[in-house]
Amino acid sequence: MPHEVIQPEGWTKAKGYANGVKTADNHLFIGGQIGWTGEQVFESHDFIGQMEQALLNIVAVLEAAGGKVEDIVRLTWYVIDKKEYLARQAEVGGVYRKVLGRHFPAMTMVVVAGLIEDEALLEIEATAVL
Repeated sequence: MPHEVIQPEGWTKAKGYANGVKTADNHLFIGGQIGWTGEQVFESHDFIGQMEQALLNIVAVLEAAGGKVEDIVRLTWYVIDKKEYLARQAEVGGVYRKVLGRHFPAMTMVVVAGLIEDEALLEIEATAVL
């Protein structure tokens, strides 16, 4: 099989996309994760709360594929409010370290006009090599 779709146990099934795809050579591509739970419910309408949930979602997909945080080699962030992101850097750093520790892969930050889910304030995708 050329690749395996990764879906964390108990999560609502993704419609029209995969949360993760693992290739035969153990590359894991984690689709953009937003600040909702595995049941696709937004518990936070705050940037930091959604950021934490998105990172936790990345970790859940990673672990479902048999990986660990240190396997992440790239993160791409899409945010809709550059000013809020910059104003909350201390909180961003604290939550990042809480979820991902002191592992800092290659990263890109992109400011976008909007995201598909209206309540989403950011989306983060990841690539890992397991």
